[in-house]
Amino acid sequence: MSRTALRICPLCEATCGLTLTIEGTRVTSARGDRDDVFSNGFICPKGASFGAVDGDPDRLRTPLVRRDGELREATWTEAFDAVAAGLRPVVERHGPHAVGMVLGNPNVHTMAGALYPTVLLAALGTRSLFTASTVDQMPKHVSSGLLFGDANAIPVPDLDHTDHLLLIGANPLESNGSLCTAPDFPGKLKALKARGGTLTVIDPRRTRTAKLADRHLAIRPGTDALLLAAMAQVLFEEGLVDLGGLSPHVQGIDELRDAVGDFTPESVEAACDVDAALVRTLARELAAAPTAAVYARIGSCTVPHGTLASWLVDVLNILTGNLDRPGGALFPQAATDRTPRPAGPGRGFALGRWHSRVSRHPEAKGELPLSALAEEIDTATDEGTPVRALITVAANPVLSAPDGDRLDKALDSLDFMVSVDPYLNETSRNADVVLPPPPPSQSPHHDFAFNTLAVRNQVRYSRPAVPLEPGRMAETEILARLTLAVTGMHGADPSAVDDLVIGQTLGKAVQEPHSPVHGRDPEELAAQLAGESGPERRLDLMLRLGPYGDGFGAHPEGLGLERLLAHPHGIDLGPLRPRLPQPLKTRSGKIELLPQPIADDLPRLRRAAAERPTGLVLVGRRHLRSNNSWMHNIPALTGGTNRCTVQVHPEDAERLGLRDGEPVRVKGAGGEVTAPAEVTDGVRRGVVSIPHGWGHDRPGTRLSHASTDPGVNVNQLLDGSLLDPLSGNAVLNGVPVELSPLG
Repeated sequence: MSRTALRICPLCEATCGLTLTIEGTRVTSARGDRDDVFSNGFICPKGASFGAVDGDPDRLRTPLVRRDGELREATWTEAFDAVAAGLRPVVERHGPHAVGMVLGNPNVHTMAGALYPTVLLAALGTRSLFTASTVDQMPKHVSSGLLFGDANAIPVPDLDHTDHLLLIGANPLESNGSLCTAPDFPGKLKALKARGGTLTVIDPRRTRTAKLADRHLAIRPGTDALLLAAMAQVLFEEGLVDLGGLSPHVQGIDELRDAVGDFTPESVEAACDVDAALVRTLARELAAAPTAAVYARIGSCTVPHGTLASWLVDVLNILTGNLDRPGGALFPQAATDRTPRPAGPGRGFALGRWHSRVSRHPEAKGELPLSALAEEIDTATDEGTPVRALITVAANPVLSAPDGDRLDKALDSLDFMVSVDPYLNETSRNADVVLPPPPPSQSPHHDFAFNTLAVRNQVRYSRPAVPLEPGRMAETEILARLTLAVTGMHGADPSAVDDLVIGQTLGKAVQEPHSPVHGRDPEELAAQLAGESGPERRLDLMLRLGPYGDGFGAHPEGLGLERLLAHPHGIDLGPLRPRLPQPLKTRSGKIELLPQPIADDLPRLRRAAAERPTGLVLVGRRHLRSNNSWMHNIPALTGGTNRCTVQVHPEDAERLGLRDGEPVRVKGAGGEVTAPAEVTDGVRRGVVSIPHGWGHDRPGTRLSHASTDPGVNVNQLLDGSLLDPLSGNAVLNGVPVELSPLG
């Protein structure tokens, strides 16, 4: 007999509400939850395939431990005994920095990934942290940190109310949005146009999003920062700057005017391959719109000037008075955000507090570049110890980082490696221990990260739709036990980790004058927490101390876990609202328009205005039915347009002797790959496009469907040497490549 259960989809950043149909313990179908307060019934092909993802027969069911060179099934006790025996000696012999940690994209899609890695990292004490952020979004974090004093204070476009939207390097009709959590992003863009608004898309590819636009500019890849700087220059030159209500919160306007003064549209025209008159039109339209928002994503981050481009996006929103106002770009307020502190100067944001050992890359937001992981393992220097052990959590850097071949060899040389992953994939196959979390239907869900980026304030929580299967272990318990194993507390009750966090959080809260629990007894407060588990008690704690919380009785109508459970479709907390100056944590307490690291990097951008690439350059692309490297093993989500091909413009194909469907060799600084040519005018001349996340042809994996159509690893074309210097983000777009027919 079938039943239904509600679940928030964890398969992309849109976080849509689902209604699952379940027979026994198997999810047989998924449809959109029409009563969900945020997604209102919207569903995409990934969400509709929830059951297939959840029930993939290649998901690991038990831990694997390497014995006599082979990974073999083991009990959980044996697995954690092996973890403690493998990691502790490395820490004791070489120190904590000899243990590296890699966190992958799926971490932000789970409760466990949000609650435990920071605890594990702090307990271990290592600075050798690498995450997917440095092949994706780190430039936005760095620019936000420098502008606003908080690397996580990222304004998002008010999609439901704006009159004018400028999208750069973003394709939300296929990605469903990123760093902007918006169920039915396509519908919101269509609604914008239906109410008479304007959509402009800047992208070297004519994507599905670009086809919807009123204007599409096929810019030369990697030159977004030049275009944006020229638009800022036009605003100053033509007297179009109007800060509006932002004036009291901004400093550095005169310095910014001088800094962008020589980035005229004429000076960047050739480099961007965009007519100077059109650049002026873009700036004028942005300034003239009743409300407007500039939004840029991965195409503008994974380029040589990613941080400058991210900074200039917010600069344009500020100069036109569109930051922090309805219809512009606003700061969301998540229900689990910390208790809002009074507005005023903060600690600010610093870069380069430490550096990588080999190439001396500066840390950003506590992270080192993922591109540097291989050399941190395989290269000896006079300074420090190489990474000798590695913990990966939901990460597949062999495919997601540049030069996977080198990293693959480096992983094989480690003293010890443990992977928390449901699959034996291209990275976890190198591990000594693999700890598999259960499928999503058996896990609770709350979007800690994505609600801080949501286009409407709301809060939702899903308990497991299916009971935890015998023999499996909750991902929260896996990470708690892993924390204990690496810190010399192997065998202790995993609830000790949650109790420690709760005690520390309440201990700080009762000492903060602006906290609703100031002066109260932490133990008495801890005893009031609701929840069936440590993770639920921590969620209750965050809700009650958060901006909408009940403050443990201080605000009786406020949020807590029990109230949230009484609203299974979620609680709507209203549209985004202006919040300045409260989010600002700069030392000045204001938006610092021209931070020194930005000013120091502008000469490099000026030099780029004189560059004229003559060959082909590479860009990536997204598929609606895919999400990086972890969804190619689902038959329902592969095939059709979701193929690994080399897109090339017809004129370039004719010049090089390439034919549609025939194999083409692509060569870059890091190596070469061969894939079928797809001749299309959907890419501009001089541009080659290959999707990210493929390359499932390495031996020793258990990805039976993905291996039948493995595709190629586009990141093997990169040698890892090209980084945005401010953020350490890998340069994946605008990279020179050579094409030739295989024959």
